[in-house]
Amino acid sequence: MKLHIGGKTPKEGWKILNIQKFDGVDYVGDLTDLTQFSENCFNEIYASHVLEHVGQRKVKQTLLGINRILTKGGKLYISVPDMDILCKMFIDKKAGGSAKFDVMRMMFGGQTDQHDFHYFGWNFQFLKAYLEGTNFRKIEQVNRLIYLMIAVMLNFLVSL
Repeated sequence: MKLHIGGKTPKEGWKILNIQKFDGVDYVGDLTDLTQFSENCFNEIYASHVLEHVGQRKVKQTLLGINRILTKGGKLYISVPDMDILCKMFIDKKAGGSAKFDVMRMMFGGQTDQHDFHYFGWNFQFLKAYLEGTNFRKIEQVNRLIYLMIAVMLNFLVSL
């Protein structure tokens, strides 16, 4: 099985976990508590723009939970805003007010509802350290994942 955490749109072969119930969502729940899933039940997991929504004190337990439900040799795809790039974009003297506002929303979340806030700013160094600290191996930064990504996203492919 494959799990798309944070997804909304059904894709063939993938189950969707989201904190909110939408049409096409298979499991409703918070990614910081994955106890509804048994160990080693997913071959692939895509964490789509969700880790930035996890508070700093819960990041390690969240990654351990993802590790627990991923099969040995399974793959974890991660996409999060890249704070290094966003900071450069924000201080760019050529950037206008609306561009800076868009960057600020990528940093802190759109804040359209109670779930749309960012609590953690990720960069390669932080994410790699947390992944290594929760027993993930073969950590690789990639330019594109299986879904369309914009340039300011930090994308990872991780294997156990």
